[in-house]
Amino acid sequence: MTYKKLIFAMLVLAVIISAANPSYAQPGKDADQTLSPYFLVNSHDSNVDRLPLKSTQAHVSISGVIADVTVTQVYKNEGHKPLEAVYVFPASTRAAVYGMKMTIGERTITAKIREREQARQEYNQAKQAGKSASLLEQHRPNVFQMNVANILPSDVIQVELKYTELLVPTDTVYEFIYPTVVGPRYVDRQDHEAGSSDTWTANPYLHQGEPPTYTFNIAVDISAGLPIQDIACDSHKTGINYNGPSFAAVTLDPSEKQGGNRDFILKYRLAGGKIETGLLLFEGKEENFFLLMMQPPKNVVKSQIPPREYIFIVDVSGSMHGFPLDISKKLLKDLIGNLRPTDTFNVLLFAGGSHLMSEHSLSATPQNITHAINIIDRQRGGGGTRLLPALKKALCLPKTQGFSRSIVIATDGYVSVEEQAFDLIRNNLGRANMFTFGIGSSVNRHLIEGMARVGMGEPFVITNPKQASEKANKFRKLIESPVLTEIKIDFGRFKAFDMEPPSIPDVLADRPVIVFGKWRGRPRGIISIQGFTGEHAFSNKVEVSGITPLQTNSALRYLWARYRIALLSDYNKLNKQDERVHEVTQLGLTYNLLTAYTSFVAVDTRIRIKDGQAITVKQPLPLPQGVSDYAVGGNRSFAGKSVSSFAPAPSILGFKNQVMEESLERKKEDRLAGESEPDVTAHDKNTIELGEVIVTGGLQENSIRKVLKKHIRSFNICFRQALEKQPDLKGKIVFKIVIDSAGRVTKIDQDKGTTEENQFGQCMLQELKKLHFPASKAGKKSMVLITFVLK
Repeated sequence: MTYKKLIFAMLVLAVIISAANPSYAQPGKDADQTLSPYFLVNSHDSNVDRLPLKSTQAHVSISGVIADVTVTQVYKNEGHKPLEAVYVFPASTRAAVYGMKMTIGERTITAKIREREQARQEYNQAKQAGKSASLLEQHRPNVFQMNVANILPSDVIQVELKYTELLVPTDTVYEFIYPTVVGPRYVDRQDHEAGSSDTWTANPYLHQGEPPTYTFNIAVDISAGLPIQDIACDSHKTGINYNGPSFAAVTLDPSEKQGGNRDFILKYRLAGGKIETGLLLFEGKEENFFLLMMQPPKNVVKSQIPPREYIFIVDVSGSMHGFPLDISKKLLKDLIGNLRPTDTFNVLLFAGGSHLMSEHSLSATPQNITHAINIIDRQRGGGGTRLLPALKKALCLPKTQGFSRSIVIATDGYVSVEEQAFDLIRNNLGRANMFTFGIGSSVNRHLIEGMARVGMGEPFVITNPKQASEKANKFRKLIESPVLTEIKIDFGRFKAFDMEPPSIPDVLADRPVIVFGKWRGRPRGIISIQGFTGEHAFSNKVEVSGITPLQTNSALRYLWARYRIALLSDYNKLNKQDERVHEVTQLGLTYNLLTAYTSFVAVDTRIRIKDGQAITVKQPLPLPQGVSDYAVGGNRSFAGKSVSSFAPAPSILGFKNQVMEESLERKKEDRLAGESEPDVTAHDKNTIELGEVIVTGGLQENSIRKVLKKHIRSFNICFRQALEKQPDLKGKIVFKIVIDSAGRVTKIDQDKGTTEENQFGQCMLQELKKLHFPASKAGKKSMVLITFVLK
């Protein structure tokens, strides 16, 4: 049995909102409610400020290999009712958040670290008592939430948080990344099935291309310790001033004040390709900490490469529609197109369902490579992001005897199942190495880095098409020749303990070997490292007695604790009874760090609201640059007068999958078939047929269909003319039109994710512009998404 293709395009359209209840389309409390993201519905009520976050800025101080970051968020209530602001924002996956304070006027309140439940309780009590308060919680190692309670009209509340992270160079390049926005996450659970740390996914988003409603700024001061060769920021327009050979100041150009919709990425290289290596020591009152960074060998002898099998897992979901999928196609063409004749490979595409190119891996013949590239090239992006079933299918594939398997995943990572994915990969170690490619301007780095980390591979992030070939070359280099293997460290007379990591994994990329730890006694002795590069032995040594402990290295206590927390919890699915939960909690409390189980809370002592309660407002987020509206999807029907309606996101797989989305498609097409009228060109071999029609506004779907079917002959003329030049023209074409209250077409666009804008598309546009629809009885305009099927 041949199944029909899945729906090609469904557009998220906001329904007209009743002015009597101004709000966004926020989820109600129904048991059927999902935790999916949703679009902001604008309100015209001046009493409630729906955009309380006015600015976010960061000051970064880089000293040697340690970055210290101060993030300042400014909230202002420009309405007439007290507010509670809720803002979900990202940070580096390596960030050790060690402090927070809240400033109201001339009063500054320093936040205290508490166990998560206790912090939430103290915050809620302060909120109910009418006190201003702020609460910082961690939902993921790279996703935080700030709650600011009881912001009075005209109030300006400033919240400042501090974190530190270690900068580790790769190929002699240092990279500082400041994530600015959390992308929408695909969620397939109901809200009653989720824990408190998962409800953040139900967050409002602006539409594709809309700039952030708050301003963004960042400044970076670099004290490298060695002369700086060059600095570059490809993500944002910046100004760079050098204050000596090893000092530089990087500032954001004023034109980038709305640049908070993509990661800020700064790269720099030291003169001569040098990197900071050696030993850093910190001597505290109760504990001493060290950081060891040792450079691996430069000249690696290319060893004999065993035959390799590659499984390419490609995300073609709605959030990949457009720009991200274009990058992914370019990457996969490069990776697959350059396989060796001795290699075998397979391709697994996934969205709401998945499709495997072959039940067994194929030889990398020119014919098979061309076939795989054609399959990938046909994708347009649509549907949910069901990563776990795709991973399970890939890991269960029969392995080719005598071949070393590598799994390569290309995705933006917009899912909420990070821990489940890590557990799945960890439980299948030994079957394959995992290499991940994060595609897009603001990817989920926690997932991208975590899957590679637990899968003993390497992560890559590609933010623009120009990087695709470069990253593909780096990947091939890692596969061909690991830098250092079988690594062992001997600390000699240096009394080191509590080292992290406890064992050193193979070094695949050109980056230093890193070890955190504690030490006691006097710093003395020699630390040596041994390993193999190719078939040759390698060794290096550090003289400890020549190193002086410095107070400027105080961040080492935070970095050590954060590294241990990462190993215990970041890449593990833990239940509340797990002893690791207690250990992470104690680490957070002892070292004043934000974790999944500890939070920062600041409470003002003054009672500022005596009557009534503040209105909770979720700060809407911009979609990451290049991410389309298709990323916000899922069936949602919200209770109350304000409703945001979501149709299933489009899926372009076109495969023979028995998945939920295809089942829904068959039901819809069966229903539509019952409504259809005979097509005047139905006897033709090649025809264009009316498919899905989605309407919001004043008109009904039936009245739209009636007009379109009346003019189906004109559309078929366009199609037959196009067939003369493109005999193989098939698929679907989608148009978005706006109809005014009088029934006139005022705006029309061809959807970018369907067919190319060729002569056929232009002919269709001209015909659609001629149409006249019934006037709206309600006097409202209508927005319509029309799908035509080319047969």
